[in-house]
Amino acid sequence: MLKHSLQFKLSQKLSPQQIQLMKLIQLPTQAFEQRLQEELVENPALEESSKEDNYDLDDYGSDTDDYDDYDNEHIDTGDINIDEYLSNDETPDYKYQTNNYSDDDEDKTMPFAAPISFHQDLINQLNTFILTDEERDIAEFLVGSIDDMGYIRRSIQDIVDDLAFTQGIYTDEPTVERILHLVQDLEPAGVGARDLQECLLLQLKHKTPSDSIALAINVIEQQFDAFTKKHYDKLLQKFDVSQQQLRKAIDEIEKLNPKPGGSFDGNQKAVEHIVPDFTIRIIDGELELSLNGRNAPELHVSKDYQEMLQSYKDTSEKSSSQKDAVQFIKQKLDSAKWFIDAIKQRQETLYVTMNAIMHYQKEYFLEGEETKLRPMILKDIADMVGLDISTVSRVANSKYVDTPYGTKLIKEFFSEAMTNDQGEEVSTIEIKNILQQVISEEDKRKPLPDDQLAEILKERGYPIARRTIAKYREQLDIPVARLRKKI
Repeated sequence: MLKHSLQFKLSQKLSPQQIQLMKLIQLPTQAFEQRLQEELVENPALEESSKEDNYDLDDYGSDTDDYDDYDNEHIDTGDINIDEYLSNDETPDYKYQTNNYSDDDEDKTMPFAAPISFHQDLINQLNTFILTDEERDIAEFLVGSIDDMGYIRRSIQDIVDDLAFTQGIYTDEPTVERILHLVQDLEPAGVGARDLQECLLLQLKHKTPSDSIALAINVIEQQFDAFTKKHYDKLLQKFDVSQQQLRKAIDEIEKLNPKPGGSFDGNQKAVEHIVPDFTIRIIDGELELSLNGRNAPELHVSKDYQEMLQSYKDTSEKSSSQKDAVQFIKQKLDSAKWFIDAIKQRQETLYVTMNAIMHYQKEYFLEGEETKLRPMILKDIADMVGLDISTVSRVANSKYVDTPYGTKLIKEFFSEAMTNDQGEEVSTIEIKNILQQVISEEDKRKPLPDDQLAEILKERGYPIARRTIAKYREQLDIPVARLRKKI
């Protein structure tokens, strides 16, 4: 028996220009500047003006000329209204800029010396050893197998096979194992380990011998699983030591670096410099919002391209090549005009969205107390400004605001609502802060399990289920009670 089914699917297709606009809205300030430069390079009909005048945010681009959307279909150059693309004004109205940016705000980058890489540093250390050519080749291959965290994640047999197939070096596992121990003597201590247990042991064996170090080595060698699970009673019984002795040994272990490669100075990735997209200031008791001026470049359509069209218009006889040229020019001008208008729409979207968030969380921005943060979801702001939830999400997830209380990621102001025992709606941010405080004040010898944490928050007026406590704890990156235990 055949079954026939009819499935209806409602879909909305976005135009390429709408997709590009959404991408522009999502870009933070630094990425937007890079995108702007790319567009200036790709489209010669688009030019950036010199920063001579400042414009109030409410004034930018309000009188931009309308223009027809450009499509990829064939253009009949005989029907082109050239006057639409010509302007007597050397600096048209396609420029807009907030009043909080000047040339002094531009980042100045100082040249710096290129640091030596982590792996090159290890190779340099190998040069101090007396090795045969084959031993050096194997040692360098092992160094090349070390990841950025300092580990060799492959088996000795795999390395032996790779040496044969890729390097033409035929050796055996004992030889590679012997040279690996040599590599493991390099700095930083722990480098070249095949797992965390070996990494910790290598570092402990580099330390000056003492009773605490000896006990720490025995714990890691013989009872690593019990140590990671913090089964301290089992360790006390196994090694027949006092709590104080075990505590000293564990203190030594906790000082070790589980990622020795990541600590190498030359291996550190550059710290991303956050450029706030907005600034909120308190002026005479009122909130004042400004959009970073670097989001408001002064752009205009190229005068040279307009002059090309004027020349075409003035020519009595128009050749085929001239028609092709004017078609190309029109496409570039359409693209330039669209990009200018898209930037204006981006500015307006960013500003109205952040302005709505600022007023929604007015008490917080005036006082800086996180308890003043109101429950707020994307739909609340989308309804206020008349935008799609997805658009508000693009602004919130990638933008930062400079406030009197520090630079904040905008999405951190969003939270769900919970009801306390008084029937009042409170932000989940407030509850997470209380949960974090309770855990920080607990007795680490007897950490509080999730059900006890739920009882404590209930006593404080927040009736929350144990599974909700577990969810918030995970969001705060706090481990379970057993892993918070200290001796």
